[in-house]
Amino acid sequence: MHASRGDRLVVHGRIVGQHDHAVEVVEVLGTNGEPPYRVRAEDGHESIMSPGPDCVVEHGKATDISGR
Repeated sequence: MHASRGDRLVVHGRIVGQHDHAVEVVEVLGTNGEPPYRVRAEDGHESIMSPGPDCVVEHGKATDISGR
């Protein structure tokens, strides 16, 4: 998986009724765009993430999901 600052990571729900969860990459901590990533959720919460196989990258400049 390769992502850049501004990309969105979308984690798909794994059970029926569970919604997808999208976060924005604010910093790439790995080398050459590889994980881990510092991400920001819609509510402004930031965390470190190493995405699994249930996650996809939406490349391109993401809309600012934090409202800032």
